[in-house]
Amino acid sequence: MSEQGRRAAKKAAKTPAAKTPAAKAAKSAKATAAKKAPAKKAPAKKAGSRSAPAAVAEAKSRADRAAAAAAAPGGDAKVAQLDPHRIIKVDTELTTDQGIGVEDTDNTLRAGPRGPSLLEDFHFREKIMRFDHERIPERVVHARGSGAHGYFQPYDAGLAEYTAARFLTNPGTRTPVFVRFSTVQGSRGSTDTPRDVRGFAVKFYTDQGNFDLVGNNMPVFFIQDGIKFPDIIHAVKPEAHHEMPQAASAHDTFWDFVTLQPETMHHVIWLMSDRAIPRSFRTMQGFGVHTFRLVAADGTRTFVKFHWTPIAGVHSLVWDEAQKISGKDPDFNRRDLWESIEAGLYPEYELGVQIIAERDEFAFDDIDLLDSTKLVPEEVVPVIPVGRMVLDRNPDNFFAETEQVAFCVQNIVPGIDFTDDPLLQARLFSYLDTQLTRLGGPNFAQIPINRPLAPVRNHQQDGFHQDDIPLGQANYHPNSLGGGCPVVPGAGGGGFVHTPEHVDGIKERKRSETFSDHYSQATLFWNSMAAWEKEHIIAAYRFELGKVEHRHIRERMVEHLNNIDHQLAVAVAAGIGVPAPKPGRPNHGKMSPALSQAAMPGSTGVVGRKVAVLVADGVEGASVESIQAALTEDGAVVELLGLVDGAVTTAAGDALPVTRAMNTVASVLYDAVVVADGEAAVDQLVNDGYAVHFVAEAYKHAKPLAVLGVGDRLVQAARLPVFEASDRIAGPASKPSAGALDGVVFLAAGADADDTFLTDLTTAIAAHRHYDRPVDGIAA
Repeated sequence: MSEQGRRAAKKAAKTPAAKTPAAKAAKSAKATAAKKAPAKKAPAKKAGSRSAPAAVAEAKSRADRAAAAAAAPGGDAKVAQLDPHRIIKVDTELTTDQGIGVEDTDNTLRAGPRGPSLLEDFHFREKIMRFDHERIPERVVHARGSGAHGYFQPYDAGLAEYTAARFLTNPGTRTPVFVRFSTVQGSRGSTDTPRDVRGFAVKFYTDQGNFDLVGNNMPVFFIQDGIKFPDIIHAVKPEAHHEMPQAASAHDTFWDFVTLQPETMHHVIWLMSDRAIPRSFRTMQGFGVHTFRLVAADGTRTFVKFHWTPIAGVHSLVWDEAQKISGKDPDFNRRDLWESIEAGLYPEYELGVQIIAERDEFAFDDIDLLDSTKLVPEEVVPVIPVGRMVLDRNPDNFFAETEQVAFCVQNIVPGIDFTDDPLLQARLFSYLDTQLTRLGGPNFAQIPINRPLAPVRNHQQDGFHQDDIPLGQANYHPNSLGGGCPVVPGAGGGGFVHTPEHVDGIKERKRSETFSDHYSQATLFWNSMAAWEKEHIIAAYRFELGKVEHRHIRERMVEHLNNIDHQLAVAVAAGIGVPAPKPGRPNHGKMSPALSQAAMPGSTGVVGRKVAVLVADGVEGASVESIQAALTEDGAVVELLGLVDGAVTTAAGDALPVTRAMNTVASVLYDAVVVADGEAAVDQLVNDGYAVHFVAEAYKHAKPLAVLGVGDRLVQAARLPVFEASDRIAGPASKPSAGALDGVVFLAAGADADDTFLTDLTTAIAAHRHYDRPVDGIAA
């Protein structure tokens, strides 16, 4: 069996039965039957749950389109290309790089047991030399990254009237992809969860060559012109005089720069939002940022903006949680991506496009399509769903694939072209230039992860790390000694044709006046946020500016905020010790609901959500096991946490294995918490400060909480306000018998975890967060 076959068999063995194709098909059939069955009365809406019927309908529509798209060949073509480069070390013997067998790799060659080491020990010298040169320069930005293989498949041929790019128009083919997610500021060894922009870079291995869509998780950027890129990165990186802080924007140089560069205001408010601390790469949007062009076979050109939307919804951490995760598990997002793929819970994203006719380039009064600090609201130009991307394979080797993958913005294929966006134009130079330093020379495209599936034939044959062996006498064009080969295919033969465009202007260093509005879209973003998102933005500004030592920088930022929204400026000023400004630029009142995370709950329910169940000796095992089985069947990852590792003894005297000891993890690593029933078990949990804090912290972070039977004593020990008449802003008081309040679900003592309870629990977990809670007084 090939290595590829062994890996596939291994993965199939790991995949839970509920996740196999057969099980999925059965589940799909069951769902179809359920749709045809008489409608059941919908359960009452839980307080604090998020309602987004339009988004849910769209998610169902996405699922229908994905189901309708027949499985197509091609998605594993890159895997097959990489197979010859994979080295299996099982049942092999140790050799040097020259293939010479090694006698001993634990002792250097010496002149006697206590004598000096000898220079002729070639194995020692080679081993140490290789170690000394293992590291390559890390990326200046996006150094901290995680990668995965997968495929992209268009839903239909709908884009054929706009583009000649076959990978976007041929639903009968799956195009292999490699995706790298990353943070921007931090070094390669930094944490996964800082407040930062995230990279969302996709390399499509198309049959027309590689296309790299090198985007971010925010649709706009800090600056309008690439000449300012070194300045913004120098400002946000650790400060020059003492190299602190690492992977953080909460310091003077960053805020000094942005307050002197107003074009940054729109991006900065995104950075202060929850978008800067995503829950996972699986629940993170991606954007191409720039306006590109699609070019049809007949040469017709259309402007386009690219959007990636996760099927699991768009969800984030809260700031307190993100900071704690940095200490508890700095690999939090990386681990989540890896484990999800290994478990067969493949992350999926929908590619959408905003199509704008060239004649409408100037149809937007306040938006220049070449300005990367602006977005086009979806209410103005809808996002058209065109295909799906599934990530279904982890890399075999982090360095060889994730670290050496080279994304270059200039890698485009026929049917796609650039615009004159000055930030995009700078990136066209910068990315290629960077790879020459990082990867040791001009032949970095020959590294296996970077090799296109399309054949490569040209006259570039020398340079560092040339792996190919070009044959023949002629390495130039034109030639007759090589039969004129490789021949130039030209436009008619599929060669890339740059879009003909009239260019005329005075040579000058000047920015278009259409780039001059730096506040309107920041106001649009602010107006579009849910109440809890606005609270988080205010708190983020207060935290970040609270770290700024120079008062004049704080005051300057408040003045900018006053141009976005007066109430925002007043709220931030009150938290950072500067005077509140007088009313300034009026708020225009426009909104774009699609900008709020509340509009994107996702359609995957509890799939991939991590649930912690707190147990101890004396636990009522039946209710725990039924909840664990039900959630696992629905795709959740359920872990039983005991006070110590090993197993607990149930009230019935049975052994119940625990996943890990509670003190080795924390609530911040889970999406929901269940407190088990059982008098003896709860006695122990109530008297364990870690358990009490675990529950209080999860509740404070707005996570779903299920309380079984006498487990309510742990809730009371944590002083959670779920039993108080004042626990909701409007409506009746919540009692255990009243059902779920703000994602808190109760089960009566001794009761079975029936369908009603399980529905309440899964509904609470699927909502991800429940922010309508009084949490300010909770010590966690």
